[in-house]
Parts: sequence; C-alpha cells; structure tokens
Amino acid sequence: MRIVLSIQKACHICVAFATNKQDNLEREGGASPPARPPRSPRAADIMENTETYNYSAPVAQLLTLGKPDIDWLDYLAMGFTSEHIPELIRLALNENWIEDEAESDESWTPYHAWRVLGQLRAEAAAEPLLSLYISRPGNEWIIEELPAVYALIGPVALPVLEAFLLDRSHSEDARVQAAISVEKIGQVTPDARTTVIEILSKQIESFNAKDYEFNGFLVDSLVKLKATEAAPLIERAFAANAVDTSIRGDWADIQEELGLLSPEQLEERQQRVEIADRERREGFEKRMLELKSGGEARPSGTYWRQITNTTDFKKAKQKQKRKQSTLARKKNHKH
Repeated sequence: MRIVLSIQKACHICVAFATNKQDNLEREGGASPPARPPRSPRAADIMENTETYNYSAPVAQLLTLGKPDIDWLDYLAMGFTSEHIPELIRLALNENWIEDEAESDESWTPYHAWRVLGQLRAEAAAEPLLSLYISRPGNEWIIEELPAVYALIGPVALPVLEAFLLDRSHSEDARVQAAISVEKIGQVTPDARTTVIEILSKQIESFNAKDYEFNGFLVDSLVKLKATEAAPLIERAFAANAVDTSIRGDWADIQEELGLLSPEQLEERQQRVEIADRERREGFEKRMLELKSGGEARPSGTYWRQITNTTDFKKAKQKQKRKQSTLARKKNHKH
C-alpha cells in the first residue's frame, strides 16, 4: 500500500481559493490583502517535488511523529521490516529536513528514520549514515544518537567504520565520532571488544603529533573499554607527546583509571597531586593579592598555563564540558 501526500494538489486548491477571494474583494470594493512573501527555495523545492513525500506504509508514519522523545519508540511494533531499509536510508539522509530542524513535524523525520535503522540492525545503512558525520559535524542529535545506532547495527559495521577512521581526508571531528561509534559497539557487544580495541589502538600506533587531540579521544575510548591490554601502547603515545592530556588526563591519570597502580602507588600519587594543587592555588591567591595591591605587572602567559594545568582546574573544566553537553541534550529533547 502506498501513501502519497499530494502537496501539489493542495497548493492548487489554495491558489484557487485565494483567487476567488481576491475577485470577491474587488467586486465589493474592498482592499486587496497584502501579498504573501515568496517561498524560500528549499520550501519551494519540496513543494514542487511530491516524490519527496512518496513513501510506503509504515514509513510515511514517520513524517507525522514530530520531535522525538529521549526514549526511543518501539518502531518495529509499527510494522517496519528489512524491506523498508532503502526508504529509511533516503529519509535519514534528507539534508533539507535536517537543516530545517523543528520547523515542522516532517523536519524530525530523519531522526526517527535512523532510530528505525538501528532497531532493524541495518548493515546496509552503516556506510551511508557516515556522511552525516561529515555534513553535520555540529548537530547535537547526530553526535548523541548515531553512535547508539551503530551500537545496535553491531560488529558488521566495524569494517566500514575502520575504513572511515583510516581515511585522513575526513575532518578530525568526523573521525572522532566514528571512533566513538566503534567504542559503543565494543561496549554493547562483548564478543567484539577485542576487535574494537585493535581498531582503536591501530589509530594511535603512528604517534602522529598532528593527531594530538584525536589521539586523546582514542585514549578516552580505550579507557572506557577498560583496555588494560592497550596500556603499553598508550604509555608510548604519552611519551611521544602525541596525546592531548586535557581530554582524559596524563599517563598517571590513565594508569589510575585502568587500575594499574598498586594501593601504595595510588596513595603516593594522590598525596603528590594534593600537595602540588595546594601550592599552585596558594601561589595563585598570593599573586592575585599582589596585583590588587598595585604596582605589579600582570601574570605572564606561562604563569596562567601553570595555574590552569592543575588537576583540580582540569577536572573542573572537564566537568563543565560534560555539564554543557548534558544541558544541550536536554534542550534538544525538551517538549
């Protein structure tokens, strides 16, 4: 059964109605209504192309669901099967609707479509969906939800994701999101954990300084996977200054999180950190008092870098980033 929403027909009816109303006004000597502004090119394209709205049931239902809730619907209960995958991919990649987020119920259709693809474990969608990491790098919904979609698709998506990671022509942001997608598969599918760790570790092996920040995210993913087997590689990467320590911390932080320190080493480290942080805070407070008293030069850039390099400061900064990300997600899922 096909459900075709004939937009063109609706437009013709509206035009005829408006024309009759105009004629009546002129006969009655009334003023003409103000002219409506021209439609935007995007809206015009969709209105002229009724094929955009030509989807089979139950795919057409997605156009009416509106803004998704944070909890996913049971889309398979709506009658979705593997035969709908091509249409769902077409919907998920509809750039017009993604661009016009929240303008209409239809604008949220791609977001529902990729959720359905995840629940269908659609291997065929693994490669096409990666294009969203390239075309919409700042879209919070894509950042939050596509890794979950790949986790549902499962290990069959790993070859495609690995190839994407190896392709340095892609932006760093896009490759980071692909790495997170690989990580999520390892978390959801324990049998794939070894393969996932190998894929992520392979990206670090070159110790490329240009991948400084990217390597930081790779280390973050390996820590989340509790990949103690990757510890020697991670240590060498830190020794080569090829890892951004602002993302997950330095090598000592990684050792602590992976449980590689003995109780004695852990206690000694915590004491050193506390002493160093206290000395730096005291130095900062002293310096600020000197500035308030007048006659002193402003602190140098080196001094500020030392202050902002304290463990407390870095943790507070990371906590603030996580908080901002959480607030952004809540805002997106509101209503």
